[in-house]
Amino acid sequence: MPLFRTGEPEGHYTQRIGWLRAAVLGANDGIVSTASLVVGVAAAEGGRGQILLAGVAGLVAGAMSMAAGEYVSVSSQSDTETADLERERRELDADEDFERAELAAIYVQRGLDEQLAKEVAQQLMAHDALGAHARDELGLTEIHSARPTQAAVSSAAAFAVGAALPLGVAAVTSGAWLGPAVSGASLGALGVLGALAARVGGASVARGAVRVMFWGALAMGVTALVGRMFGAIV
Repeated sequence: MPLFRTGEPEGHYTQRIGWLRAAVLGANDGIVSTASLVVGVAAAEGGRGQILLAGVAGLVAGAMSMAAGEYVSVSSQSDTETADLERERRELDADEDFERAELAAIYVQRGLDEQLAKEVAQQLMAHDALGAHARDELGLTEIHSARPTQAAVSSAAAFAVGAALPLGVAAVTSGAWLGPAVSGASLGALGVLGALAARVGGASVARGAVRVMFWGALAMGVTALVGRMFGAIV
């Protein structure tokens, strides 16, 4: 029996973290926030035009907010990674022997004997000294590297796609059925989204679906209550 499999490279769940996080977070926020907004305005006895206007405004504002938030957040991460790499580059230029010993010590802590750790550190630094330290000392890899523009666009697009669902249901439903129809469709979509994300990430499908639906139902319920209260006051 061969020790290594041949054919396509083996895939891992961690390779999906970047796009999966942005897509799930964006779509989930799009569904929950827009559905909650629509249900809240409907509970306040707003007209159909007001409900749709609020939904469209929520879609645009939410997508832009997600894009801006992700870009700023991931840019800060990228700046930190760049600063760490620049500092490591200076340390390598100043004292390469010390950095080689530091890298060997890391491998010893991970289970290699001292002589083998020194040989591994020597060979890796001869190939790519900065890359070796970035990966094994700083924990920076290509999979987890920050990509601000990609995160911003992915989050905004996912939010818009998610928000389109409750907005579409509101557009084709009217009267007393609007609130329940939007709530039911949104909870169903959240369940599918949670299950799909869990499946892709290698987690429990049932747990992923239930937790997303729970928080979605809570958000819509609270917003509907607020809309009912303010609607009665107005």
